[in-house]
Amino acid sequence: MTVTRRTFVRGGVTAFTFGFAAPQVLCDVALAQGVPSRHLVVVYLGGGNDALSTLIPYRDPNYYARRPTLAVPAGEVLQIGRDGSGVELGLHPRLTGLKGVFDAGRLAIVQRTGYANQSRSHFTGFDIWGTANPQSPQGTGWLGRYLDSLPYPVDPLVGWNTQRETPRPLMGRLVGVPSITNPLTYAFASPNGAAEAAHERVAQARISSHLPVDRPHLAFVNSTTQAALGTLDRVATVATYRPSLSYPTNGFAQALQAVAGAMRKGIGTRVFWVQTGGYDTHAGQGVNQGSYVNLMATLGDGLRAFHDDLHAQGLLNSTLVLVYTEFGRRITENGSQGTDHGAGGVMMVMGGLVRGGLYGSAPNLNPDPGNPTLENNGGDVKWETDFRSVYARVIDAWLGADSVAILGGDFRAGAPGLL
Repeated sequence: MTVTRRTFVRGGVTAFTFGFAAPQVLCDVALAQGVPSRHLVVVYLGGGNDALSTLIPYRDPNYYARRPTLAVPAGEVLQIGRDGSGVELGLHPRLTGLKGVFDAGRLAIVQRTGYANQSRSHFTGFDIWGTANPQSPQGTGWLGRYLDSLPYPVDPLVGWNTQRETPRPLMGRLVGVPSITNPLTYAFASPNGAAEAAHERVAQARISSHLPVDRPHLAFVNSTTQAALGTLDRVATVATYRPSLSYPTNGFAQALQAVAGAMRKGIGTRVFWVQTGGYDTHAGQGVNQGSYVNLMATLGDGLRAFHDDLHAQGLLNSTLVLVYTEFGRRITENGSQGTDHGAGGVMMVMGGLVRGGLYGSAPNLNPDPGNPTLENNGGDVKWETDFRSVYARVIDAWLGADSVAILGGDFRAGAPGLL
């Protein structure tokens, strides 16, 4: 009998008395594979990033008319050129690091990403982007399905989640992903001293080595414990990583530093999940001060440090960074110097082999309800590029998998040529 995570949870466990307490044990036993040649780092901006403050149409008079206090002055925008429709665009002034990456041709920015009838809900939106299925957003995640598609045996460290809980995109049926928030604290937990803890770990390894075929649930628990124990020493090597430069000291940048360390140490991880929040900016979204300025500083400085570190380590060409959020925000500012939940947003892709530049067309911000680039009576940016087409390009061209099978549909036709 084959026991998956789904049947294990359904069947229940009467006791889990092992002395193992890593942050999150894996749900599938496997032997290590060779070090993969490519890495995917997914960066999620939790809360709904305001695309019009990240990528700014600074020549559109309606941008300033509809955002009298929030619009970034044209003279402060970091100009990056025209898109295919001829609209002049620029980055938020606090994204100086990303502008350098863009100028080097290693950053692709995809405008007006989304899907039809966007939910404008944090939870539903996150699940839709996570499952890649607007009609049924409660299933497995697109990254989880990719990991499930890998040939057996799958390395227990094939995925790395920097959050405490497994996000929807990483949920699969067969392959579990460990939550490793800090390599220093991912360890065998024991209240005893080092010598006694070492004996306990050896004893636990012996106990979990028994996989009774007639007791599938116990075999599943033991194999899960084996997999988790097998990750400890490899993760410990990441804590010894010394980057080529100093990363910012915030949690986002430190998570990226750990990711760089995992790559440099060659522990076998293919997919990394990094998350940073605070993007639900209903208020305090000022131009020169306030929460959004700090968000842009955290994002831009962290990604630039990661980019430069990977470049120095010779890992930039084997790394792809995908940045997204659950929705964009309304065009017109609200009464609290902020913006409310909207529709079309912006995605970014960074890496040494990325075909950098601007993809898609910028919206015309004229509030006329008949404006074809807007929706909701001219209140929101209308999507132009289905987010699943970006996923499809990443799956096919970077991960070398079958996007049609993983996404449950063919979205290749609308995929931007960013790889």
